[in-house]
This record gives sequence, C-alpha cells and structure tokens, in this order.
Amino acid sequence: MEQEEAEPHILMFPFPALGHVNPMLKLAQLLSLSGLRITFLNIHRIHQTLVLHTNLQSRFSRFPKFRFQTITDGLPPNYTGGLTKLSELTHSMEAVTKPLLRQMLVSSQLGPIPTCIILDGFFSFMVDVDAEPKIPVFCFRTVSACSFWAYSSIPSLIEDGQLPVKGEEDMDRMIVGVAGMENILRCRDLPSFSRVGDRTDPILQYSVNQTIQSSKAHSLILNTFEDLEGPILSRLRSRCPNVYAIGPLHAHLKSRLSGEITRPEPESSNGYWEVDRSCLAWLDAQPSKSVVYVSFGSVTVMGDRQFREFWHGLVDSGRRFLWVVRPNLVGGKDGENGIPAELVEGTKERGCMVGWAPQEEVLRHEAIGGFLTHCGWNSTLEGIVGSVPMICWPQFADQLTNSRYVSEVWRIGVDMKDVCDREIVAQMVNDVMENRRNEFMGSVIETAKLANTSVEEGGSSFRDLERMINDIRLLWRRRIKSALA
Repeated sequence: MEQEEAEPHILMFPFPALGHVNPMLKLAQLLSLSGLRITFLNIHRIHQTLVLHTNLQSRFSRFPKFRFQTITDGLPPNYTGGLTKLSELTHSMEAVTKPLLRQMLVSSQLGPIPTCIILDGFFSFMVDVDAEPKIPVFCFRTVSACSFWAYSSIPSLIEDGQLPVKGEEDMDRMIVGVAGMENILRCRDLPSFSRVGDRTDPILQYSVNQTIQSSKAHSLILNTFEDLEGPILSRLRSRCPNVYAIGPLHAHLKSRLSGEITRPEPESSNGYWEVDRSCLAWLDAQPSKSVVYVSFGSVTVMGDRQFREFWHGLVDSGRRFLWVVRPNLVGGKDGENGIPAELVEGTKERGCMVGWAPQEEVLRHEAIGGFLTHCGWNSTLEGIVGSVPMICWPQFADQLTNSRYVSEVWRIGVDMKDVCDREIVAQMVNDVMENRRNEFMGSVIETAKLANTSVEEGGSSFRDLERMINDIRLLWRRRIKSALA
C-alpha cells in the first residue's frame, strides 16, 4: 500500500454559497490541525474568488496533507445567481457536477479513495451512498439545529393540514405538534421555503428532500453547541444515527490556534470581496458599546426603498453605526431622487460605510453595542460569541427560524421579521442599545461564556470533534482490516 494511502483521507465538498463554504473551510482547518489528510473540493469560480480576496492559500499552505481541488458546476464563470436561483444551480450541478465527481472518485483524481466524504447537506444528492465505491457520508448542515428540526417537520405539517400557509392573515398562527418547539414557532417563523401556497413547489420539495437525505447519512455534523440547542439536539439524535455538535466553529478554531507557538496570520473572512480594515481604526475612535454594526450577509438584496428606510432609521436613532454595504446589496436603484441631505449629514457625523468588513473582529470590538443582522447562522453565532445583542431582519431559509429563537428562546435580541419601516428600525436599535440593554446583555454574555466553554478542552463541542476524528480513524482502520482479510 502506498504511503499516502496509509492514513485516513477526507474529501470535503461545500455547497457553492459563502455561508456554506465559510464554515466548511473552518472545519477543514480544524481537521488539518489534527493531522488528517484533507482534499477540499470547491466549485472553480468560488475558489478563484476566494484566492483573489483572502489569504486562503497561505492559511492552508502550512498543512502538507491538505490540498484544494476544483470542479465545475456547469454554469458560466461570471454566474452570480447562487441561492437566489436555486433551481438553476442544483439542476446544473446534478447534470454536470455529479457525474464529474463520480468519475473523479473512480479514477482516483482526488487521491486514494476517501475514508469518508464530508458533504454539505444542502446538496445531499451529489453522492449516491449505495454506489461503488461505497464511501460513508458525513452530512454537514450549516444551519442551526432548530432550523434543521423545523425543516424536518415540514412533511408532517403538510400532512396534517398546517401547511401551506393561507396568506398573510395566517402568518401569526402558532404551529403545533413539532416536538420541542411547542408555543414557539408561528407560520412566519418557519423556513422561508414553506411560505409557498403550493405544496408541490419545487424549491419546497427540494429543501424537504435534502433534509430527509441528511438524516439518513452516516453522520450529521452541526455548527452549534449543546448549551445553546441541547433540547433540539436530543430530538435530532432520536432520528439521526450519529450527531456531532462541534460549534461555534470560528470560536473552536480560534481556541485551538491560540495554543500554538507560531504567530497566527490575520483573520480572514473567507469573503467574496476585499476586506476594508479601515473600519477597525474608525471603531477605535468610538466610545465603548456605542456603535451598531449593520450587515445583511453575502446574499441578501434589498430594494432602494428598503435601503433608504434602513438608512433613515439608523440616522434617526441617533446612534453611531458601521454599515457593510456590499456592491450588490441594493437592487433596482433608480438614482434619480438623490440622497436626502439629512442622511448624508447624519452619516458624516455618526456613521461609517464599507464594502466588506472583517466581521469576527468587528463583533469582538469594544465599541460595538448591537448587531443589525439578517440572522444567517454564521453571523448569529459570531454575534453570540462576541456578546453582542441582535436586531434581526431575516430574509429567507433558516434565518426566519433563527431570528425567532434569538428573540423568544435565547432572549438575546429582537426580531424585526417582515417589517421595513424607518420608525421601527430606529425603535428597535434603541431598544437594543439602551431601553432593554441590561436585559439583553445579561443573556448574551452568559450565552457567550457557554459558547466559549463548549470549545475548550473538556467542553461538549471539543469532545464531539475529538469523537468525530476518532470515528474517522476507526472507519479507516476497519477498511484496512477488511482489505487485508
């Protein structure tokens, strides 16, 4: 047996969206720190963008057993649809990428046959678990446990007539019969794909099917921790054969790197745009807990009217703010009415706008007192670890469930779902920054302590990661034993 085959080999493949690639890269780095051989397969255009704007290559060059490989999704190099055109993307990947991946596995283009594949659970269809060579699939779901459980409940909600939702007047109806979520979720808090009026909607069916397939995988990996989502994790363990709760991944990675003698590189956001670090100097000049950080992630697109409502609300709140305004954040700008003078003046006095920010560093900064967020799961965890209370404006998928848990279960922020009004923006910003500040700070500081404890040696996430690594090594030993028998 060749030397490179004489050890476990893991193939990792994220769904081609930043919120999926980012945590998969952090997990790859954690596994590489344990000395495992990793092949990280990424869609070519995504990989090229990351190489252009981040320290991706130098960060992983220290690991001699790590390598990047790329594959096409069958779409043009300048394709920008992503999650906003899910059907187009998944159809292309099933037609083009899936057979290519199969060929790469059979022909050893990816190296020796992987001991296991860590596959993003949002496209579980990429690997046929019964096809030769049979490779165990560890399904990595990049959403919260509570939203994954909500996804899992959708078929039964359709069956008992609670879905589809019957219009806006039905949105505040409480969902019943979802174990562990009693008196928590309304219709409007379910994942956005469930809002369609037709139960045969292809996006709804796709999301449900991928969730079902995720539950059938060899193992389920979640970026969460026991003290945050323990009751839901217990429910998931009753359905899934093996669950590893190993988050928050960014805190877990930071904790393990902190023990190293070598000086770590500057943090990378794994982003699609150049990071503007000048905002950190601006924050240095602001009073403690005085700034609202505003970022709606890498996918959310708002209309010009919504953009102006948020801008008015932030200026009218009287609070300092740091706002990430991506180049593609605002769709359909008419540009004819100009920017009102009071917005320009209010921003000069109290605001800072950048194209992309080093979010983890920003949320740890002493000047940050609140986080206006789309409530994507990576951002939610980063807010929790940074002890920053949140104002949630979720737009799609798991964000709608996350925001409900932020406000009603974990009590670490407010939920502004389905509303875009300058007066409400200003009110909720001031609720988090002043009116209800003590209430939220007490909860989020305690939750942050639990998050950090979970990734320290002996913590629940630390133990689950060690168990996962040991289980992968055991799979390899069993395969070697079987081959020699």
